[in-house]
Amino acid sequence: MVSLPQHQQQHPTNFRTFSSAALYVLSGCSQPLIVTLLKEAGLADSKCQFYMLFYYIMPSLFTLPLVLMDRKSSWPPRSAVLKAVGIATWDIASTTMNYTGASMAGPTIFAIIYSSVTIWTAIFSQILLGRIMNVWQWVNVVTVFAGLTITASDSVNTGDNVLKGTCLVILGSGMHGLTYVMSEAVMTVGEEKLNVLQNNCVQASVAASLFLIWQVFYTFPHFDELIRIPSQAAGTTIWYALIILGGFGISNVVHSMTFFHTLRHFPGGATSAGVMKGMQAVLVFVFTNFFYCGRVGGSEMCFSDAKLLSLITVCGGVLGYGYTTQISNAKAGMNRGTKDSESQQERTSLLSTSP
Repeated sequence: MVSLPQHQQQHPTNFRTFSSAALYVLSGCSQPLIVTLLKEAGLADSKCQFYMLFYYIMPSLFTLPLVLMDRKSSWPPRSAVLKAVGIATWDIASTTMNYTGASMAGPTIFAIIYSSVTIWTAIFSQILLGRIMNVWQWVNVVTVFAGLTITASDSVNTGDNVLKGTCLVILGSGMHGLTYVMSEAVMTVGEEKLNVLQNNCVQASVAASLFLIWQVFYTFPHFDELIRIPSQAAGTTIWYALIILGGFGISNVVHSMTFFHTLRHFPGGATSAGVMKGMQAVLVFVFTNFFYCGRVGGSEMCFSDAKLLSLITVCGGVLGYGYTTQISNAKAGMNRGTKDSESQQERTSLLSTSP
């Protein structure tokens, strides 16, 4: 794909970029909360993964027409598409682990462990993208994670499935952190790149296709015993099931679009997106308290002093990371400008002394 010269490239406005980042955080907050509703409604059987079909098929149906109607961008080369297919396959495994674990361990434990995406993205960004972080950026990344660990003693659920769910989220979070970095790379590294819409469409379509195949060959033959009977026992109506399943899919439409936009355009790329996961995780505590405390589950659904301290610590880390990243980028830009100016002066001097 031929890239435009730097002065001709169109970049989104700061308002659009920061609005996308905000929607990315808020839509991510909604997903573990909806998983809790799906579990209560008898629709979250871990073998069927019925809800994950909706999670992926709605972004696929939403983005495919937009890609086909996009006349400004040429269709990417096959090698870039195949890379996105590979990333999608990897992310299917990580997302399945994460949300299966969330249904077992609950939204608060999920939020704490899932925040490790912050650390994983920073590490993988250094290894794969060569992104160097200064000491203060690392301090703020660690601060975000430390703020979340404060809630560990206050958020431990009881039950036979908690340990298994915790292990799934730990493994899934590490894998998802690598997904962030690989997704950023396929949009920014090399000559053959995907844009935000193309990357979203390819990954969502691959995942939706694989989950649809699973539904045909496994879920449908076991639909009565694993979906219909448990949902009826929970008092779930067809309309309510469609609302929460559809809501889960719509949340991923918003989350995936803003996710790729944040990776591509927000300062810091994958690492910034990972830090936002920390902010998202603490906000899950706030929303869980508001919607579920005293209604669903036990005391783990309610707010506490430890969670308030966690919220303050994580917000401080997020703001600190954003500030230090902005300062680092500004210094890098000034250094590049100084070097360019010195090179220009050197060329001018050479020309003036030439016979």
